[in-house]
Amino acid sequence: MLNTPCIQISGPAGAFENYCRAVRSSGGVPLAAYAPDPDLRCDGLLLAGGGDPDPSLFGQADQGSHPPDPARDRAELALVHAFLQAGKPILGICRGMQIINVALGGTLIQDLPPASRPFHGGADHDLIHPLRSLEGSLLYRLYGPVFSVNSAHHQAVDQLGSGLFAMAWSESGFAEGMEHRDLPILGVQFHPERLAFSRRREDAVDGAPLLLHFLTLCRDRRPL
Repeated sequence: MLNTPCIQISGPAGAFENYCRAVRSSGGVPLAAYAPDPDLRCDGLLLAGGGDPDPSLFGQADQGSHPPDPARDRAELALVHAFLQAGKPILGICRGMQIINVALGGTLIQDLPPASRPFHGGADHDLIHPLRSLEGSLLYRLYGPVFSVNSAHHQAVDQLGSGLFAMAWSESGFAEGMEHRDLPILGVQFHPERLAFSRRREDAVDGAPLLLHFLTLCRDRRPL
């Protein structure tokens, strides 16, 4: 369909279904693969969650990172730069937010302090906790000044990459949402695809408005 945006999805091998379902439910066509080459026929890029980026990519030694996936790291950095240069929207979820930050020169906290762990969980389960949003930001407009989300991570964005600004923070002060000042680039540490449509839950916000916003960006920025 002419008005249906195609979204390239990069994620862990064999773990695409939640993201594909969310894109379809938002009115898009997913094109998902592990470590794909950039396909600029697509209208936007969604970088999914998964394992930790290699800390050497942001100039650090291993300080608690899990073993990296070099093929996926290389592919997703290339995807970010290709879609960025093409001016096409990018949404990073969890690891995806971290990859965007690294691609733009930022750094990561490789292993959250023990005091933060009860709020954010591990890689295998969600915990619900509140975020505080920046007034006037996208997440503020969608969800208000304070809202609950899901988390399943042990790393977080630290120094922000070029052009990025934080738009939401956890109770521990870590950035959990970011935007680019000039480009259609968004990142969230939580998982909207696990909070939307058939996976909607009562103890957290609805992830659908964020996904629909991203699909609208992809649709609106198509060349005439």
